[in-house]
Amino acid sequence: MPGLRRQEVATLAGLSVDYYTQLERGKAAGVSESVLDAIARALQLDEAERSHLADLHRSVTTSPQRARPRRAGTVRPLVQRLLDAMSVPAFVRNARQDLVAANALGYAFYAPLFPDPAQPDPGRPVNFVRFCFLDPAARAFYPDWDTMADTSVNLLRTDAGRDAYDRGVSDLVGEQSTRSEEFRVRWARHNVRLHHTGVKRFHHPVVGDLEVGYETMPLPADPGLVLTIYGLEPASPSADALALLASWSATTLGARLDDAVDRPG
Repeated sequence: MPGLRRQEVATLAGLSVDYYTQLERGKAAGVSESVLDAIARALQLDEAERSHLADLHRSVTTSPQRARPRRAGTVRPLVQRLLDAMSVPAFVRNARQDLVAANALGYAFYAPLFPDPAQPDPGRPVNFVRFCFLDPAARAFYPDWDTMADTSVNLLRTDAGRDAYDRGVSDLVGEQSTRSEEFRVRWARHNVRLHHTGVKRFHHPVVGDLEVGYETMPLPADPGLVLTIYGLEPASPSADALALLASWSATTLGARLDDAVDRPG
């Protein structure tokens, strides 16, 4: 909090300065929920920041989570079938913001992220953060690039707080920090956000401008994986553009995706 001294935070939270100092240093064993709530009130944290504080506390007071590893570029067969059954772009990402899986329209939507946009390869997942900060095409694809850049870093910071032992996330942060000053500056701000619903704008190289609403939801059976679904206003220019993208996907990408996507069962 700019302009707020450590002693002032401790006083506002009803804590001793020594105790609060220990908390700042990560010595959080035995800290009660009421103490975390008091600190959140003192710092005037919003919902995302409160959740992040709880995640940080949990990460330093519990043993590392050993989630079942999943091969890159795959999801459970049922999840893939659900994606394929949707008539709108839908995809699954992980905590480090790799595009883990999608339906055909989802791959067509995010074709610009792949080395060969005409042949997106589901077997070689791409990364949203890496694309945003290292690929010049990102500034054309995201008309609101600054907003998207902020969002991608804030989401990564949020996910990093949920599992401090995720080597994939820490490696990505290290890579981006050395290669992109714009990423490094945003990461140093320690901003977090929740990303459940909203509207995004894109400029797709095949069909032009698209404005889509989105809904995201975690997959409880697959910790760290998040499903995102895009929706559009009926009879809108964006809906017409999406119909054109679906046609392009069916004629240009269909055979490639059928060969590359692993759909066991």
